[in-house]
Amino acid sequence: MKNILSLFVLLLVVSCKIDQKTETAQTDEVKIETYTADDIKLEIHNFNGLEPYLNKNDDKTYVVNFWATWCAPCVKELPHFEELNKNYKDKNVEVMLVSLDFPNQYDKKLKPFIKKHNLQSKILVLDDVDQNTWIPKINEDWDGAIPVTIIYNKNKREFYDRTFSYEELETELKQFLN
Repeated sequence: MKNILSLFVLLLVVSCKIDQKTETAQTDEVKIETYTADDIKLEIHNFNGLEPYLNKNDDKTYVVNFWATWCAPCVKELPHFEELNKNYKDKNVEVMLVSLDFPNQYDKKLKPFIKKHNLQSKILVLDDVDQNTWIPKINEDWDGAIPVTIIYNKNKREFYDRTFSYEELETELKQFLN
């Protein structure tokens, strides 16, 4: 009877997870994991997988914001990035929000946050514990604190270790569009 009860509990737990799907692709030490649950799809990368998003060389201008749900200044400025995305997506601008949330918080914090705030910008998740290696690759002066933003295109690149109002963010972006 105890074995039947244990089997029943195991089946119940497995059936509760049926709506979740994880796919992992591994090439040349680049980890790309797509995690889908509750209609929220997370694109999870180690730094090698994220790096191509930080170095595109096409005709677009990219606004890349590093943030986390546990960072109050990050959360405060996120609506400005969403507004920028809405106002400039048809002007060859792509906004990418790189979450630095901890893996054990994806279900409890990150996905509910994305859903609650209806984030429409491209969301990438960086899951790479070797900060001492990848932080200086993003910018040699970055101390690792967030929020930080990179705005770049094939002709110019700027790193911003600060928070933004919408007006300030738009002013910086316009320098890349002229």
